[in-house]
Amino acid sequence: MTEPFKMDHPATDRRLDDMAQGLVGAPLDRPDGPLKVTGTATYANEWQVEGMVHGVMVRAPGNSGRVVLSNTDEVARMPGVLSVVQDDRMLRNPAQGGANEAPVQGPHHAAYFGQLIAVVVAESFEQARHAAQSLKVTLDDAEQVAVTPEGAAVERQTDKTLDQGDLERAMDEAAHSVDVVYTTPSHSSSPMEPHASIASWEGEDLTLRGSYQMLKFNRNELADSLGIHPDRVRILSPYVGGGFGSKLGLAPEAVAAAIAAKAVGRPVSVALHRQQVYEATMRRSETRQRLRLAADAEGRLMGFGHEARVSNLPGETFAEPVLQASHFLYAGANRKMSLDLARVHRLCAGSVRAPGEAVGVTVVENAMDELAHAAGLDPVELRLRNIPPTDPESGKDYSSRRFREALESGAEIFGWSDRPGVNERREGDWLIGYGMASAARVNVLKESEARVTLLPDGTARVETDMTDIGTGTYAILGQIAGDMLGLPRDSVEVVLGDTDLPSGSGSGGSWGASSSGSAVYLACAAIRQQLAQRLDVDEHDLLLKDAQATFNNRTETLADILQGDEIAKLGHVKPGDTSDAVRQATFGAYFAEVGVNAVTGETRVRRMHGTFAAGRILNAKTARSQCLGGMTFGIGMALMEEVAFDPRDGHVVNHNLAEYHIPVNADVPQLTVELLEERDDWASPVQAKGIGELGICGAGAAVTNAIFNATGVRVRDYPATLDKLIAELP
Repeated sequence: MTEPFKMDHPATDRRLDDMAQGLVGAPLDRPDGPLKVTGTATYANEWQVEGMVHGVMVRAPGNSGRVVLSNTDEVARMPGVLSVVQDDRMLRNPAQGGANEAPVQGPHHAAYFGQLIAVVVAESFEQARHAAQSLKVTLDDAEQVAVTPEGAAVERQTDKTLDQGDLERAMDEAAHSVDVVYTTPSHSSSPMEPHASIASWEGEDLTLRGSYQMLKFNRNELADSLGIHPDRVRILSPYVGGGFGSKLGLAPEAVAAAIAAKAVGRPVSVALHRQQVYEATMRRSETRQRLRLAADAEGRLMGFGHEARVSNLPGETFAEPVLQASHFLYAGANRKMSLDLARVHRLCAGSVRAPGEAVGVTVVENAMDELAHAAGLDPVELRLRNIPPTDPESGKDYSSRRFREALESGAEIFGWSDRPGVNERREGDWLIGYGMASAARVNVLKESEARVTLLPDGTARVETDMTDIGTGTYAILGQIAGDMLGLPRDSVEVVLGDTDLPSGSGSGGSWGASSSGSAVYLACAAIRQQLAQRLDVDEHDLLLKDAQATFNNRTETLADILQGDEIAKLGHVKPGDTSDAVRQATFGAYFAEVGVNAVTGETRVRRMHGTFAAGRILNAKTARSQCLGGMTFGIGMALMEEVAFDPRDGHVVNHNLAEYHIPVNADVPQLTVELLEERDDWASPVQAKGIGELGICGAGAAVTNAIFNATGVRVRDYPATLDKLIAELP
C-alpha cells in the first residue's frame, strides 16, 4: 500500500498549472445535474428494496420526564402494524459532525420537545403514520428545566478565552470606539431532502441507504449505536439532497430503521417529515455577541473585544465557534475574547453552514461599520487600514491572503464610490442604501483517500466514499483525474457515496474539494509515474492529452501502452505541519444595495456582489454557484431566517417551510461573483482551499449595513424584519 502523503511542507510543484487537457478550473457542468433535474438520481428514500415496509417516528410532547407509551398493545393490533419499537439504543439527538462514535442514546427520557422516542412499523406508510399518531405518549417525573438561555446554567469555555494586552485601557484611550451587543437567532439547515434511511439486514450484516455527508464517520457512529463491528455496516449515499451541516453526523432515523428492520425481519424505510426535520435534527445556536472596538484618530484598531454566549443541550460539547475569525481577521494589540455555553432543553445545536463565522463575522462586520461611521471613515478604507501584517495573536504568517485585493476589486466592480450618505438617497417611497462587509473563513485539510484506476481501454474510474451534497464533487474529481491522466471529462467515471470504497474526507467544513481532490491528484500522480517507468521517460516529460501519450517525439494511445493491463493506485493525503506553521484562511468582500420602503419598512435587496479568494478554483461554475448560495443564505439570515421557540416549553413554533422563511426567487436579485486567481501551496497538494462556506461568512452584514446607510436605523437583533425598522424610520 502506498504511504500517505503528509502535508508537512508547501506543495510548490504546481502540476495542475501545466496539464494539457485544460479541465481544472474550467466552468464545467456537473455530470450528476441531468440525473437530478430529470428525477433519475436515486435519493435515500427512493430505493426500491424488495419486501420493504415503513416506519414513522414518534415525538416527545415535552422537554423533560420519563417517556410512557400507554397503548402500545392497542396500536400493535392496528391494520398493517408490524411493530412498535422503543429501544435503549435509539438516539436522543444526532451525532455531531466527525464524532465517530454513538451520540447520546436513550428514548426513555425526554430532553427536549419533539425528541424522537419511538418508531412504529407497518406495511404501508399511511398505516404507519396513522398508528404513530394514535400512540399515546406521556411524560412522568417531569421537571422545570431551562428552555431559554436567559436564566440557564452557563459554562465558560476556558479553551476559547483570550486576554491579550489591556482592552479596557485601549477603550478609554481610543479616539473612536464602539461597544455594542448584537443577537442572532437559531437557524435551521432546511435541506430540500428530509432525513431518510432504508435499513436492510443480511444475517448480521447491515446495509443502510441514507442521506449523509461523512460516511466513514457515519458508519462508525451507526455501528457503535447498535453495538456491532463497523465491518458489518455498509452505507450507501450516492446522492444527497442538501445537508448544510444537518447530515454531518448520524441522525435518529438511521438507528431507528436499523433496529426496526432487525425486529421485523424486513427492510424498513424511515423518513422524517418536515416538522420532525425542524424539531429533531441540528440547529445553529442563537448567539448574544458583545463587540468592543477601539481605534486611534486614523481609524487603526488599538483594541478588539469579542464576547459571546451560545447554547446547547446538557451533555453536548459543541459550542458555536463564533470567535473563529475574530482571532485573525483584523489588527488590534489589545484583545479580549470569551465564549459561554448556556445549557438549554432545546433540540441539539450543531454545525449549520459555516459554523462560527456565519454569525460571528457578520456581527464583527456590523461593529466595524459602526466604527467607520463613528470615525467618519469609508467602511472599505477602515478595513484596509486594519489588515494585520501577520496573525495578530500568534505572529504567524498567512499562507496566502488576497484580502486587500478582494476589498478593492469588489468595491470597483460594485461602484462603491457612488455610495450615498446616510438617509440621503430616495426613489419615491424607497430609501436606498449601500453596505459592505468582509468575508473570512478558516481553512482545513482533512485526511482523505481515493482509488483511481486507469482501465485497459484508456478510460479511468475514480472511487471514494466521498459524498456530493450538491457541491460538485462528481465534476471536480473527474476534472482532476482527467487533467492528470490526459483524458476528456466524459472518459472518467466517478463513483461516490459507498463505505466499501476508500475513505474520503466527507462533505463538511469546506474541506471536501481540496481534501478528496488531493487524494485523486496523488493517485493520478502515481499512475503517471508508472506510465513513465513503462515508457522509460521522466514523468515530467510525459505529455498526456486526449487519451494519448506524447514522449520522445512519439505519440501512442493509452490503450496501446496498457496492452490490456489496468493501473490502479490509491491516493492518501493527511494534514501535516503546514496546518500549524501558518495561518490558513479564505477571504473576500461583499457589497449590497438595498431599498427600504419608507411606509412599510419592507427591505428589498436590489443587487449584491461578492469577490472571493480561496486558493486554486477547481471548477469556476461550481465555485461560483457555492458563492451564490452562500450570499443567498446571507440574505435570508439578514432579513427573515429564525427558528422561533416557545419560551414556555422550548418547542419549535415555525417547524415548516411555510413559516420558517427562507429566500425565494423574489427575494434574491441578480447576484454577481468574482473569483480571484490564487494558489496556496501551504493548503493542499492541489493549492486549493475551501469555498463552500466562504460565501455566507459576513454576507448578512452587507445587507444590514446597507439598511443603516439607507435609513439611519441600526438593527442589532437579527433578522432585520420590518417591525424592527418601521418605528424608527425617518
